[in-house]
Amino acid sequence: MAEKVGIVAVAQTKFDQKREEHLTETLVKVVRDVMKQTGLEFKPDGTGIDSTVVASQDYFGGPAGIHMYYAYTVGAYKRPDERVELDGAFAVAYGAMQILSGHHDVVLVVGHNRESACSKNQVENLGLDHIYGRKIGLDFVAAAGMQAMRYLNKYKITSEQCAKVVVKNRTNGKNNPFVMHANGVTVKDVLNSEMLADPIRAMEAKPVPVDGAVAMILACEKKAKKLTDKPVWIRGMGMCYDQHELGYRDLADCKALVSAAQMAYKMAGIKDPVKELDVAEISEHYSYQELLWSEGLGLCGKGEGGKLIDKGTTSMGGQLPVNPSGGLLSGVPLCVAGMQRVAECVLQLRGEAKGRQVSGAKTALAHGVEGPAGQLHCVIILQR
Repeated sequence: MAEKVGIVAVAQTKFDQKREEHLTETLVKVVRDVMKQTGLEFKPDGTGIDSTVVASQDYFGGPAGIHMYYAYTVGAYKRPDERVELDGAFAVAYGAMQILSGHHDVVLVVGHNRESACSKNQVENLGLDHIYGRKIGLDFVAAAGMQAMRYLNKYKITSEQCAKVVVKNRTNGKNNPFVMHANGVTVKDVLNSEMLADPIRAMEAKPVPVDGAVAMILACEKKAKKLTDKPVWIRGMGMCYDQHELGYRDLADCKALVSAAQMAYKMAGIKDPVKELDVAEISEHYSYQELLWSEGLGLCGKGEGGKLIDKGTTSMGGQLPVNPSGGLLSGVPLCVAGMQRVAECVLQLRGEAKGRQVSGAKTALAHGVEGPAGQLHCVIILQR
């Protein structure tokens, strides 16, 4: 990108099965944290936050129009305030585009969710078409089961290879104080867990419910350098939708992710992601998705996601560590997920990831996904 957008501060809550505090209290914590890191305030004279972008979902929050209950918490007064009812990575990209457009210099981006407020399956059922999908009770778990079955059968991916993703990520999660499940598991544990939607087992799915929030501040190059001596630059972004109807896609492929990744790589000048990336944070709502999304991101060839995990390429200490944070399988809320991937990449590039730090990380990839069976993807490349 000709212009530069920097991330100057990030904050995240501890992700819990149920946060007893009011949603506004949760948001105040992360917003105050990033404001304190930068010394910024909500001023109408252009010296503070110019705009706010919030990733959330009314259905998960409880009452309709829930933003009215916390808008003031994120500074939605006398300034532009936008809401993105998608994964948090899209909100980060949207905030960056506000700056690149020249309309704003400093943008506060927030992602939050209270999955404990309602049923995830019922909410996701509303994401399917109202004539056929909803009436048969289809939700994203069932859609993922169909995708996993197609992917495993087409490319001979084994259940053990999928289970290894869970073992890797839950092991990494032990070093992350923010995720919900900070305990390791074995392949046997995973394969013996309850079946959710064949071939997906309970431990191979993102834990539900999870509550929490993430916030970050984006700034144009001039202000980013004034606000912090460790800005992390957004060097490339890509987004792409696929067909909504599952029957119109070959679920063993992820063409939308391929397009989004190529867009981001071209913008960032990356030609060989495995060699040029130091760390990747991928949104794996289910274990098989880390393997399939790795293929879509060009980290390996089609059908080679299983070999990637077998070789240890994506493990800590491997050629390209994937999800040192523990990933979604360690417990991160929907809507927040992709933004938390970005936040973890920022910590990695700043050398502040502590027990989960990838040594010498300078270039990172953050990925967000939304919709049934990975309908739409967002890829963001970050550098120090």
